[in-house]
Amino acid sequence: MASLLLGGPAAAAERESVTVTGAGAAYGEPDLLTAEFGVQSSAPTVGAALDSAGAAATRMRDALVRAGLAQADLQTSNTTVSSRTNDKQEVTGYTVNQGLTAKVRDLPKAGALMSSAIAAGGDAARLNGVSFSIEDDTALLAEARRQAFADARGKAELYATAAGRQLGRVVRVSESAPSWGGGPMAQDSMAASGARFVIEPGRQRLSATVTVQWAFQR
Repeated sequence: MASLLLGGPAAAAERESVTVTGAGAAYGEPDLLTAEFGVQSSAPTVGAALDSAGAAATRMRDALVRAGLAQADLQTSNTTVSSRTNDKQEVTGYTVNQGLTAKVRDLPKAGALMSSAIAAGGDAARLNGVSFSIEDDTALLAEARRQAFADARGKAELYATAAGRQLGRVVRVSESAPSWGGGPMAQDSMAASGARFVIEPGRQRLSATVTVQWAFQR
């Protein structure tokens, strides 16, 4: 995006200027894996379904803790209780779903850790998705911002030269929300009792977009 103010009514309330948008990106290796585990259990009564799901979730949690995961990195989520009906709309049983989010910081052990959790949960176990991220992105974000500003300045200089002007001071800077992309993510839901996972973190891309307004030198 670029806009050019050279004079006339549009510049009456604003100095002659050029406004451009620049983009930048930085890449880093993920250091955090978030796994969305879950359990699903069905039974004739709500109590039995809750007991079965709770037992499976407890086994999965204990397996994760034994593997070295901190309690602070485990969180229960998405607990639901639903009924099952037959063709006559009569209730025939109940299904309980319960989520367990785990943050794995030791990525080389992530595959074995996930496999242990799924095995502990048995046929009730689910894996609803995994994602990668960089927990401290301060340095990467700074680099992406520097590149975005440099990109904006290059565009502004091009427009200034084409207009026969020279860039002056920066009048305004605004930034769009930084975004992550390019990292592997699995979203398939699965049930398994003896699964073995191979984890490839790949690289994460952090992008920044900045809009800068430069005044022209008088």
